[in-house]
Amino acid sequence: MEKRLQRGASSLKRLVAFFVLLLLANVTMAQITLKGKVVDAVTKEPLTGAAVTIKGSTIGTTADIEGEFTLKVKETPVVLVVGFVSYNSKEVNITAKGNAVLPAIELESNITTMSEIVVKANSVAIDRKTPVAVSTITSAVIEEKLGSQEFPELLKSTPGVYATRVGGGFGDSRINLRGFQSENIAVMINGVPINGMENGKVYWSNWAGLSDVTRSMQVQRGLGASKVAVPSVGGTINITTRTIDVIKGGSIFQGIGNDGYSKTTFTYSSGLMDNGWAFTILGGRNVGKGWADGLDYEGYNYFFNVSKKINQKHTLALTAFGAPQTHAQRYDRLYINEYRDAAQGIKYNPNWGYYNGEFKSLSVNKYHKPQISLNHNWTIDETSFLSTSVYGSVASGGGIAYTGSLKFNDFRTNGAYSPVNIDAIAQKNIANQDGSALGYMRNSVNDHQWYGILSTYTKKLNDKFDILAGIDGRYYRGKHYQLVDDLLGASYVADNTNKNNPFNRAKTGDKIAFNNDGVIGWEGAFVQGEYSEGPVSAFVSLSGSNTSYQRIDYFMFLNSDPNQKSKKVNIFGFQTKGGINYNLTEKHNVFANIGYFEKAPFFNAVFMNNSNTVNNNFKREKIASYELGYGFRTSAFSANLNLYYTDWKDKSFTRSFSRGEERFFGNFSGVNALHKGVELDFAYRPTNKFTMKGMLSVGDWKWTNNLQKLEIYDDQQQVVDTYGPVYMKGLKVGDSPQTTLALGANYDLFENFKIGIDYNYYANYSSDFNPTTLLKENLVAWKVPNYSLLDVNAVFKMKIAGLNTSLFANVNNLFNTEYISDGYANFQNGISNAANTQVFYGTGRTWTTGLKVNF
Repeated sequence: MEKRLQRGASSLKRLVAFFVLLLLANVTMAQITLKGKVVDAVTKEPLTGAAVTIKGSTIGTTADIEGEFTLKVKETPVVLVVGFVSYNSKEVNITAKGNAVLPAIELESNITTMSEIVVKANSVAIDRKTPVAVSTITSAVIEEKLGSQEFPELLKSTPGVYATRVGGGFGDSRINLRGFQSENIAVMINGVPINGMENGKVYWSNWAGLSDVTRSMQVQRGLGASKVAVPSVGGTINITTRTIDVIKGGSIFQGIGNDGYSKTTFTYSSGLMDNGWAFTILGGRNVGKGWADGLDYEGYNYFFNVSKKINQKHTLALTAFGAPQTHAQRYDRLYINEYRDAAQGIKYNPNWGYYNGEFKSLSVNKYHKPQISLNHNWTIDETSFLSTSVYGSVASGGGIAYTGSLKFNDFRTNGAYSPVNIDAIAQKNIANQDGSALGYMRNSVNDHQWYGILSTYTKKLNDKFDILAGIDGRYYRGKHYQLVDDLLGASYVADNTNKNNPFNRAKTGDKIAFNNDGVIGWEGAFVQGEYSEGPVSAFVSLSGSNTSYQRIDYFMFLNSDPNQKSKKVNIFGFQTKGGINYNLTEKHNVFANIGYFEKAPFFNAVFMNNSNTVNNNFKREKIASYELGYGFRTSAFSANLNLYYTDWKDKSFTRSFSRGEERFFGNFSGVNALHKGVELDFAYRPTNKFTMKGMLSVGDWKWTNNLQKLEIYDDQQQVVDTYGPVYMKGLKVGDSPQTTLALGANYDLFENFKIGIDYNYYANYSSDFNPTTLLKENLVAWKVPNYSLLDVNAVFKMKIAGLNTSLFANVNNLFNTEYISDGYANFQNGISNAANTQVFYGTGRTWTTGLKVNF
């Protein structure tokens, strides 16, 4: 360990020296610095991501979250070309003799210009106009802060957000918003929903490369601004990717970091060409060993967008992206004493070993979920507009893990916490007289096909009133089955779960354990009226949807049995919401929103026992939400204060837990919860060189009823036990700290050298719970100890061979703080404490550095 720290310190010294040399080489380059701001000509709102280029060249930049930009020129006069999607471009003549701060550049909206893949107004909230609580992360922030972090971690300084890596595996991050897990947060990419159709979850490993092509990421807490028929309980995360980049050119990036981290990406954009075409492409590779033991990974990502402005009325945009990856996992939480006893400490991972002299993970995720969409925008006339997107995704992959009667913990020949001797398991298989596997690797596959259409019509009735209406249709078919992945020296796996082949001697690649499909249909529609006059803006929205569920089981029923296919269950849901914003003055505004909706429970709440028998006792989930907000704005300081109250009835969800090496699942249904809290955030920018941001979020989230019955399933989807009543009433909603605080600052230390620091504090964090141990009333789950983390980053911009180049450096968890990121309480005799809670420790200090060359 000491040698590794010494090597890390030596590397850090070399990096600092490199920064100094580059700085000295660059300070002699005399340039004129132009600073300005791009805003909407009507609303005066900043246009985040607006492109600013020097006419006749490829030199340019983009506006930051405040609409501000900095551009260096060798001399003046010059002409700046300022453009933004859905706005008329503008040319500005500059004749400054030295560094200058320009007046605000106002752009006028033009509905006939190239637009987003979906109409921006359908999913993006506008400050001091849309009555919701909102935070936005720009591409510049992503580029500077990301390092080796994962997408959700970029949002950790947002009020109400908690993000962590869940064991540390590549792409295994999770995010909670106002205490709600991802299945109840609407996540959209370019307005297209990506939450799983069966369980609502978001698997971030499927979108691992998306950060490289994201133009902005907006978090709308609470009801959200999305107008598609997607109920947002905790909030909405809307990710907008690149479409038409005004700046022609590309970039090459190479990054390195701790534990073998290496990331390479290439991008190129044509810009909008004279013939109306534009395209952007990206390709990348990301590999590493992972921070904890045995977490090797390899991921690729690609992105392609081609757009065509056919004429003044019609445009088309085709986008495709994906991120095929394979990563080892640290699947199981462990007791604190297990980490303390292991020589590896908090990096200990029990889920790997050696086989034939090579590393082999006993828990692997392998998946590829490409998505393609085609959007057509039609300007019907001066007052009406139609945007239509069709999209599809054909995903394949699953989770590979060890299973069998031989427990791998019994084969750690070099001690209790040593790697598993998988060769010894193989020898037991070979010695088994009948040739059947006593231990083997299985692959739980979750393939699916998903197709959808989104269409939105916008009509401007007059200067005050707009009306919008749209449809949202989806078809999904998920295929779930288990394969023999590796026999580990055996001849076959004995399996009797298939009634069509009850004496199956399964070979590698054969199906075992379960084989079923879930077929889901979704038909949704919405209508919304909007009013805006002077300081007042308001909306009223109504949406409805029909969700249909059907289950097909190829193992539990003979092929000749008509019950192999369940009946189709249709569940109607609806949503109504409204809000109003009032700008008291140019500095002060207040808003309020209210909403109520009923939604279909998830698939497993309808087919609870993993059979084709419909649970006739399922209920629609019912959510009522209220929010008040206040905003303050000046040129140097802004702040927001929000109060929220969300009451949820008849909630359904799934929880997983383990006993030793065995994994189990419980489907909850009919649970009530109350989430309320207050959020404060601010930004202070006294000069163009210094920015400070901060937030405080205090929540009060509790379960409000007990569950009368809970069925538990094994990983072969068989019911193994039933519990009840389960005493949840009064328990705090766990899995996320209810108090969070963040402070961050960025400072332009020199003209081309920027440093940043971010502090995050987490408190009042109750562990999630093992439902089978909730056998008494008035329970209190063990609280995870409070902790804080400090991250630092630096960016140095320079010229190499005349090309704009940026050098990035990031250190996360600078002080190598040891903290628990996930807790799972096991109540023993009604007591929950540190000794009987299973945990994941969070990631220790990590570092990355990368060089990006733009051409």
